[in-house]
Amino acid sequence: MIKVSDTASKKIIDMMKDDGFDATQDFVRVGVKSGGCSGLSYELKFDKQLGENDKVFEDNNVRIAVEKKSFLYLAGTILEYSGGLNGKGFVFNNPNAQRTCGCGESFSL
Repeated sequence: MIKVSDTASKKIIDMMKDDGFDATQDFVRVGVKSGGCSGLSYELKFDKQLGENDKVFEDNNVRIAVEKKSFLYLAGTILEYSGGLNGKGFVFNNPNAQRTCGCGESFSL
């Protein structure tokens, strides 16, 4: 399962609305791809359709779609939003990551 913090939920719902998506029907697609300074990087985008290999979760009024391959890397992750002095953006608190880069956008297992 992937959890969504209160601040991330509010930001996601606002951003989805701004981009023409409906948070009650559409999804936040979360994934992992090769790349980044630590070997793997996170992907986050809005989507209207599910794939046959997607797992779907709902937390804090946000529907999350994750392809099965990515889910192995993301199980237990908490998606948060930071608006602090270090910059604004989504933060993945991933208990599976053994090492992360300074920017928090990539990790390794």
